[in-house]
Amino acid sequence: MSIKKSILIRVRVAFLLVFLFSAGILFRIFTVQYAEGSKWKEIAESLGLQVMKVSATRGNIYADDGSLLATSLPFYQVAFDPLIASDELFYGQVDSLSYLLSEFYGDHTASSYKTRIVQARKGKRRYLILNRKEIDYQEKKLMEQWPIFRTGRLTGGVIFEKVEKRFRPFSHLGYRTIGSTDGDHRGTVGLEYSFNRQLAGRDGEALYQKMAGGGWKPVFDGTEIQPVNGYDVQTTINVNLQDVTETALLKHLERHQADYGVAILMEVKTGEIKAISNLSRNSLGQYYERYNYAVGSQGAREPGSTFKLASMMALMEDTKIKLTDTVDTGDGTMQFFTETMKDHKPGGYGVLTVQEVFEKSSNIGVAKLVTEHFGSNPSKFTDYLKQMGIDKPLSFQLVGEGVPYIKDPEDSTWSGISLPWISHGYELKMTPLQTLTLYNAIANEGKMIQPIIVKSVLKDHRKMETYKAKVLNKKICSDETLDKLKIMLEGVVERGTAVNIKDDRYKIAGKTGTAKKVKNGRYTNRYYTSFAGYFPAEDPRYSCIVVIDEPKGYHIYGSDVSAPVFKEIADKIYALEIEMHQELPDQHLQFAGVFPVIRAGKRDELQMISNELGISNHTDDQDVWVKTDVINHAVYWKGNDPATGLVPDVRGMTLRDALYVLENAGLKVYISGRGRVDKQSILPGVRFSNGATIKLELS
Repeated sequence: MSIKKSILIRVRVAFLLVFLFSAGILFRIFTVQYAEGSKWKEIAESLGLQVMKVSATRGNIYADDGSLLATSLPFYQVAFDPLIASDELFYGQVDSLSYLLSEFYGDHTASSYKTRIVQARKGKRRYLILNRKEIDYQEKKLMEQWPIFRTGRLTGGVIFEKVEKRFRPFSHLGYRTIGSTDGDHRGTVGLEYSFNRQLAGRDGEALYQKMAGGGWKPVFDGTEIQPVNGYDVQTTINVNLQDVTETALLKHLERHQADYGVAILMEVKTGEIKAISNLSRNSLGQYYERYNYAVGSQGAREPGSTFKLASMMALMEDTKIKLTDTVDTGDGTMQFFTETMKDHKPGGYGVLTVQEVFEKSSNIGVAKLVTEHFGSNPSKFTDYLKQMGIDKPLSFQLVGEGVPYIKDPEDSTWSGISLPWISHGYELKMTPLQTLTLYNAIANEGKMIQPIIVKSVLKDHRKMETYKAKVLNKKICSDETLDKLKIMLEGVVERGTAVNIKDDRYKIAGKTGTAKKVKNGRYTNRYYTSFAGYFPAEDPRYSCIVVIDEPKGYHIYGSDVSAPVFKEIADKIYALEIEMHQELPDQHLQFAGVFPVIRAGKRDELQMISNELGISNHTDDQDVWVKTDVINHAVYWKGNDPATGLVPDVRGMTLRDALYVLENAGLKVYISGRGRVDKQSILPGVRFSNGATIKLELS
């Protein structure tokens, strides 16, 4: 055989083998695709099935009056099974559906949407995500009326996949306290974390099928386990007071460029936390809620002079010391073993009474008194502190409470200077909330109660769990000691280090604190300032503590930095809560029958009435809206024009005037009673969002 024939035969054999192999492949493809198609399709579908979690709807978090602090809002992603609709329904309405999709989303033309949907139907795709943009509930209701979609999931093939998002109606107000959730709807910090078990509910299960492109389509085969929605949590937080507290703290933090600040407002009798704010400064100089210094372990610091209250309590309980007894504080410096203690005033205070030692916050005075009475037995002093209960955590409802530390003589770090230094707030640690609890006990006639921030857990507005403040110590000291402490706390504001916040309308009782901070084991000239107290001192309703860490500039003491924040908060609350006000002495009786009932309203109208009645009236400005005061024998008009974005003050106005002012400002008004406006539910001067609701009480 010639070489040519041999090569030709080999080529033909190779060609024949390739042909037979190709024919076999084509035959197999035909068999799999058509003859065995349904079989393999069932296998593929079974392999793509998976039981997946169906998240429960997370419960709401409410303020004390029922206002929403956090809620879960439903959003939806729109998918489509184009094979479910009949040919008549599908091809008769797909043009209209495509047009509406194009108009709604605005990302593709109607023809583009139609092409995608028709190709998916021809390709027998059972799951098509029409657009990945999420829609809200109202938009879902709108889409449910569209062509094809209006026939529902079983006939039209529309699939609305719910995605829940956590929403805070008051934005960042109380953000760190309310807390946040992660991608799995679990609480990460704050109330969301601490009450996650109640809020989370119980997830359900459903069968899903994996579709081409990686999406998952729910398979409704009747085996679904429905999720159980979470319970709601009602807090003690008051939205208006929270706003007042946060606004005042922020203003002073920015003024002093401090590192962070804390403000806590508590109701004396109930222990309910009405406001709690923690603001930290970032690298851009902006303040935000990063960490709960009010409660957490990072907020446990040496309190400084606010601790002198506990030291004086121990002294008075163990001795017969009188407020009029004296102590020589010398020239403002005193040696205690190896360390020198100093008073704030250069040259010292000299001889002071016990009451003046506290009012002027003399470190030397307190340290001398404590060492004289407890120096031979320091354990007795620390035992008094422990009997008060300030050495134990409060078991507060927020997870992560810092543990207080009160050093005692058995501690390995105890030294000769420990007792005098502890007496004025060093070599120990307390959180702001723990310090406030001590001051609240004085305001509460010696009863120390546990602060609470959650009142109840609700299901469909029915209480499932309720919480009340536990009594931590029925009586932290004798009535005699309590009376002395109250006198001293009021004296701090009347004559002492906080005289700058004295108010003639109501009394404040409290104590300033300024502690040097430790760095690398040594005290530095960086300060932790505070003011703790209660108001009105005659009949305490609220206790409050303000802490400002590392203020910059000339003002670095608690009296100049923290006390003014306390005063601003107290003033706003006093302005709102009429029941705190004491009637002016004899003024109303003195002019009874002389002046008509003129309290607030439109200036030109009130002037006209006064002029007609022959009543002398005066003003220094030309505000449209005014409030009134009686000075000597004349009415004096004080400007009361509302500021943009701030709640107007309508107290004393007629209902007609109040409605005009409030509704023009953008508020929705609800009223009760008859007569003039006596109370308004939102503090004057508080910022509000358009459409917010305000309640007026008339009398």
